Amino acid sequence: MTALNFIKMHGLGNDFVIFDARNTPTELNALQTQSIADRRRGIGCDQVILLANGCKGGDVMMRIFNADGSEVEACGNATCCIGRLIMNEKGSNQATIETLSGLLVASKTVAGICVDMGPAYIEWQDIPLVTEMDTLSLDITEGALNNPVAVGIGNPHAVFFVNNTVKIDLEKVGPVIEHHKFYPKRTNVEVAEITSRNHIRLRVWERGVGITQACGTGACATLVAAVRRNLTERKAIVELDGGPLEIEWRNDNHIFMTGPTEMSYTGTWML
Repeated sequence: MTALNFIKMHGLGNDFVIFDARNTPTELNALQTQSIADRRRGIGCDQVILLANGCKGGDVMMRIFNADGSEVEACGNATCCIGRLIMNEKGSNQATIETLSGLLVASKTVAGICVDMGPAYIEWQDIPLVTEMDTLSLDITEGALNNPVAVGIGNPHAVFFVNNTVKIDLEKVGPVIEHHKFYPKRTNVEVAEITSRNHIRLRVWERGVGITQACGTGACATLVAAVRRNLTERKAIVELDGGPLEIEWRNDNHIFMTGPTEMSYTGTWML
């Protein structure tokens, strides 16, 4: 058996098991990832994070695996957590993190860790969707949900605006929409309630995970969708089940996300 040291961290309850494989290259298959993420028989997490040496100008390469074992392109809260680790390691206030969706820059602020999540994608082929369609109003209806906005934040999202997020049976409709035929790579599902021009209440179903306490890319996608429908300003507080994130969609199309990170514990996993 191989002993792998890990760090358990979270951002607003969106939790991660992090393995540093920079010195000892490590690969995890889907079954191993599922075992680690299992909350009854494993360590338990939303995502498993595998760190590798950067090769495209980043301080580190971050690979992200959902609880179902699938590898995904982006995760905002994980980027905050890894950014904190690397900044502490470097003794710096900034870190550059490679992901499948590109290079992301994290920095320390008085409010937490701020990450430039890169550009928002609003064209159908970039999200991606299966064919050309109006991304501001998709022809999707499931239960009480209808007419979502499609957004890409390095990963795909379907954002639904509702009057009351609590009344949506997200556990029932989430997995159906996740696998909707319009989304060839599946999709994250957001149900959002606009409470003011600067505040959004949000709940998220993450593809490959389920309902999560928080989702950074989901918060980013929701603000983009809200601005496109002229429901909010370009900067707002997005309040998730686990707490608030500050999101800003700047005029250069880049999205900045600021939120807290917490160290839970360290341990060893026997592979």
